[in-house]
Amino acid sequence: MESADFVIIGAGIVGCSVAYHLAERRAGKIVVLERDEIGRGATAGAAGGIRLQFSSETNIRLSLLSFEYWEHFSDLFGVDIGLHQHGYLFLLTRPEHVVAFQSSLALQQSLGVPAEWVTPDDIARLQPAIRTDDLLGGTYCPRDGWCDPYSATMGFARAARELGVTISERRPVTGFEISDGRIRAVETPTGPIACGTAVLCTGPWTGVVGKLAGIALPVQPYRRMSFVTDRFDPVPKTVPMTIEYETSLYFHPEGDGFLFGMANPDEPPGFDKTVDPDWMRVTIEALCRRAPVFEQARIRRGWAGFYEVTPDHNPLIGWVEDIPGLAVAAGFSGHGFMHGPAVGRCMAELLLDGRAHSVDVSPFAPSRFHRGQLVPEQNVI
Repeated sequence: MESADFVIIGAGIVGCSVAYHLAERRAGKIVVLERDEIGRGATAGAAGGIRLQFSSETNIRLSLLSFEYWEHFSDLFGVDIGLHQHGYLFLLTRPEHVVAFQSSLALQQSLGVPAEWVTPDDIARLQPAIRTDDLLGGTYCPRDGWCDPYSATMGFARAARELGVTISERRPVTGFEISDGRIRAVETPTGPIACGTAVLCTGPWTGVVGKLAGIALPVQPYRRMSFVTDRFDPVPKTVPMTIEYETSLYFHPEGDGFLFGMANPDEPPGFDKTVDPDWMRVTIEALCRRAPVFEQARIRRGWAGFYEVTPDHNPLIGWVEDIPGLAVAAGFSGHGFMHGPAVGRCMAELLLDGRAHSVDVSPFAPSRFHRGQLVPEQNVI
């Protein structure tokens, strides 16, 4: 029987980062199983945003650690990820959101995040394309930005392989061998892999894969659609990622055009990846209301991906209760890509040292749902 010390399930940004960080620690034989191809699952549909603006200390610290990778990725991995640090600009239209964001801003600043409160006049200077007449203010962090998810994932994958990791594409997991209450092997169509530890980095499919091990993990897939315009020059390519918080509308420069999208609050969970033309029209109308200049733009293409959502919009990071040898890093609710580097490092520490010491991720332990100790994240797009 094939064997490994660690079997990582899922070759998205999180799985490849976990594998790389384990291999960097000389953790033994590491195999990554991917049902599709590297970076072609939920990571492929990511908008590529990276930000420091969160409402919880754990997420802020994960972002700060991840930025140590994002800002030096070419030096670390020899890959250009197309990093653009033009900032994230949150637009606020409701008094209760102003109160919440100002509270989060104080926390961010106390941890060294260079975010700031901006008035409608400040917003007009930062983002001249938008209407500001209904805005109460917002927050802006110039260090935030975006980059290319596929290039970043392939950078981690290549580095992991150079350290001896085996990544098997188009090899799905079909089950688990569990005996004496612990994981003994991961089953695949080409045979089982005996292992001491299996790590679920399965994104939106975590609930499905969890059932193969006889456990219920509270991760559900939600469709998210993104669209890109044709070349569009009326708006400068140096404007920040702009988010209308009340509606979740966002847009930012992408190549010679702009990328934009908006969550549908009535969307049920599921694995539908088609583009809904009705919601596309709703999203376009919202974009043109906030930034009327985009009435001149043409849509080049659109696609759908998945958010992997948990009840408190925070991930499951750590050991799964009741099944020794099974761990999980999934359920990031839209911020898995941006936290991928830090989560990989913290998971390697947790698996090898018994705890994560780069960032304390214990608030995200999977057992918190059974204990009723949820840690809601406010800044979810």
